[in-house]
Amino acid sequence: MKDVFLGKSQAGGMKTLGVLGGMGPAATVAFLARVQALTPAKGDEDHVRVVLDMNPQVPNRHTHPEAAGRTLGEMAVRLRAAGAEVLAMPCNTAHAHADAIRAAGLPFIDMVAETARAAKDRAAKARGATRIGVLATPGGEALYAAALEDEGVEMVRLSEADRARFMSVVFGVKAGDVGPEQRAAMRGLAEALVAAGAEGIIGGCTEVPLLLDSTNVVVPLTDSAEVLARVCVANCLGDERDRNDQQLYSG
Repeated sequence: MKDVFLGKSQAGGMKTLGVLGGMGPAATVAFLARVQALTPAKGDEDHVRVVLDMNPQVPNRHTHPEAAGRTLGEMAVRLRAAGAEVLAMPCNTAHAHADAIRAAGLPFIDMVAETARAAKDRAAKARGATRIGVLATPGGEALYAAALEDEGVEMVRLSEADRARFMSVVFGVKAGDVGPEQRAAMRGLAEALVAAGAEGIIGGCTEVPLLLDSTNVVVPLTDSAEVLARVCVANCLGDERDRNDQQLYSG
């Protein structure tokens, strides 16, 4: 993959962010709130312009991957037509279709690659860690396995039984359940990764931070949605100070 820094729009000022959203809706709304909160704005005009396609009807990324890829590619084209200059998608699993999105001809921020690098750096600074646990769907796990291997880090996986529990919790969140039992279940899954030797954890599904935060785990927790939001803000604002820490991957 090639590093590219997006910086300022060719027309001057900040770049317009196009968001492929709706997978799921609550996670997308939470991501947009992070973008807003992380922008160093003194007034409305200092915030990033966002063009959003909130599309919960994207075909299932697990059972209908070809249809999902086509739909995401079409969304990317529509966002470009609406004025987007850089694309982002707050859904880890759907990054399996990154090539279909890039075919629209715009730079696409790779959430998985950015998060893997951030998790490696965070864990290494905290305790010299080389083993990172991942809370993700099976498709997301596969993407993170490759990304963490690229970073020279070993990935710790959930057991088959815990993976099934994780998916049950995620589907519960998508149905609107973010109650105490769901939160306890996600904490238990994070604890299982720590018990298996994880020295850091990636929230590799955007439903995870709706239930879990850094106060709930004893090792560094990297929230993929927050990582993505930080990179989006830094690059849409063209903040050269973050050039070394907030790089993008495209192509």
